[in-house]
Amino acid sequence: MIPKIDSHSIPLIREKGVASIVDWFDLQKQSFYILGWSYLRNHRQMEELFYRSIIKVHKELPRFKNETSFETWVTSIIIHTCRELSNHRSLQVSEEREQPIDLFNALDQLNESEREAIFLRFVKGFSQEEVAHILQISVEKMTELLFSGIQSLRKIMGDGLTFHGCREYHKFYIDYLERTLDRPIKIDLEKHIYHCHDCQEDLGTFQDVMLTLLNLSDRLENTQVPSGFMETIRDRLAEKEKLRLQKNKKRVRKGLFIAGVFALLIGIDFFTGTSSKLYYTWTEEDSELRSFLQQDLGERLNLESESNGVKIKIKSAIADDVQTLVFYEIEDIDEPNQYVMNYDDGVSVENQNEIMSPEANPRYYPPDLKFDLNKKEKNVYQGKISLLPLKKDNGTIQLKITKLQKLIRDSFDRNRITAYENVGVTGEWNFEIPVTKQPSIEYALGKETEVEGIPVRFDKLTIAPTATVLQYGINNEQSEKRIDALNFDNLVVNKKKMKADLYGGISYLETSQDMNWSTFQTHFDPLFGEKPKEVNVQFESVHLAFDDHKTIELDASKEYPQTFEYAGSTISIDKVEVGQTTNVVISDHEVKNRAYETLQFQILGEDGNESNSIEMDSEGVLVDKNGTEYDMNVNPVAYEEIEQPRFFVTVQRMKLEGINTGEKVIPKKLEIFGYNAMKYLDDVVKISLE
Repeated sequence: MIPKIDSHSIPLIREKGVASIVDWFDLQKQSFYILGWSYLRNHRQMEELFYRSIIKVHKELPRFKNETSFETWVTSIIIHTCRELSNHRSLQVSEEREQPIDLFNALDQLNESEREAIFLRFVKGFSQEEVAHILQISVEKMTELLFSGIQSLRKIMGDGLTFHGCREYHKFYIDYLERTLDRPIKIDLEKHIYHCHDCQEDLGTFQDVMLTLLNLSDRLENTQVPSGFMETIRDRLAEKEKLRLQKNKKRVRKGLFIAGVFALLIGIDFFTGTSSKLYYTWTEEDSELRSFLQQDLGERLNLESESNGVKIKIKSAIADDVQTLVFYEIEDIDEPNQYVMNYDDGVSVENQNEIMSPEANPRYYPPDLKFDLNKKEKNVYQGKISLLPLKKDNGTIQLKITKLQKLIRDSFDRNRITAYENVGVTGEWNFEIPVTKQPSIEYALGKETEVEGIPVRFDKLTIAPTATVLQYGINNEQSEKRIDALNFDNLVVNKKKMKADLYGGISYLETSQDMNWSTFQTHFDPLFGEKPKEVNVQFESVHLAFDDHKTIELDASKEYPQTFEYAGSTISIDKVEVGQTTNVVISDHEVKNRAYETLQFQILGEDGNESNSIEMDSEGVLVDKNGTEYDMNVNPVAYEEIEQPRFFVTVQRMKLEGINTGEKVIPKKLEIFGYNAMKYLDDVVKISLE
């Protein structure tokens, strides 16, 4: 076991810093090496384990309280680091762990919780209470893990043998064998075992596994730590400290330079009245935030909070009637990781109901991996997140962050739109952000046009600091052809072009206007300091829905495939297969010049009612504006890199079952209601406001 450290030693370790922690680790290296060896696969990972653990212990030491022993506290940090490294593929190399002991192989096959509990209790010798504290679980849960782990080991090492004894006595086995069971329960268990042959066998084999584990502890004490192991770690830590000092010197020089420039600007402003534009040109690297600050639409905040080795800085917040835009910077202090915030996962406003409007929705801004600032340092990410707009003219946002998501770089799956993993880092970062809502200006448009023969009117243009919003209506009187969505490429105001929002820029509005019209909004880039005289609206594409009814008779006794004509295409019914689950497959692989992209249909049974579909899936291809096809299963391409893609469904499969269990579905009709299609547009609508 690790030599004990009393409470009087902790202040001395804190005073001497990381060097004293390295010395302490050096004394206990064999014990910790054995612990790490139960998780990791090679020498390189073991070196990384010690390096990261020492850094974390040094950083968290000011927060250490004598609620538990120092050894237990350090062990919990090592366990957490082991978990991180065992899942970190980039550190996996061909060097395999030597496994002279069969039990080690068996331990590897347990789930993580069982393996940790068994290793800490029987191999490392911690008490059940200490192990429960390290793993942050109850003692009862700890006992369950020990039993299930030993049970699994017996099954793995005993050719599939399982426990056949009485389940209600299983929970007493460990305490009985360790002689810590209360006497009344011990007597009752011994009486039962005397009469129960299955429990006798269970307890005997259970004892054998425990003895094997205890013997493993003795054998592992002879494990040799590679020579020069701690020296390599000392060298890495020294290099890290050297880089830190160099970075601090650069920051000091940069701070002195900025202070000098700031003093100069104050003098210029005093004598000439120059605005703050020049100041922010020098001091703010983020061009988007710089534009807001130069227009006096917000102020620099630089609020900071640190948790779990990650520092978050709130740089500024810009609020208007559209949204509250928060600019942030996230720095991983010790590791080369970049993290982002996700409004739906780990980010919340604790006083949202008090100060924010529920009538809007937060905007989505994807992580910007191409942003120059995010290429500079591997451990720093600068981004923005959208919150709801304010109810009042000003307020203080109580922002709470409990989870950050880790960025992916050089991902092999280019078809993924998200740029971060589902897992990240947890902690607690709290901020109180003062914000003032900036005014928006609305301009009535009153312009009407037609798109594919359907009336479209432009109602209003709203110029807000964080977005330019176009409100328009689509006439929905026609039944045979409708507009499902209208996409814009850009908006030109006074010869300044603003691109349409690629991510969620279209929203439906509930209004009390004419029921024959549906009202929508599309968001564009912000426009600063302009009074619009002329607005040019550039269309991009329109999604149409067509009503075109057709019914095709189905007969499962016929041979398939069979074809039929619809919307100028030849469609194949590939399969109609009746059974406990009925399968229907239709396809159309010819997409060139095809009028439709997807069909709207249903399958009718013998009684004329729609069949109950339990599963439906489809295949398809993406086709860009130039007619180039992309089969995403063969050649994955990032969706946003394709120019105005259309998705053509080529195969549609349905599994049907009856309403009652065991009832077969006999399909009789394929009823098509209509189809959907997208058309490219290049029309420009000019609207004069003079």
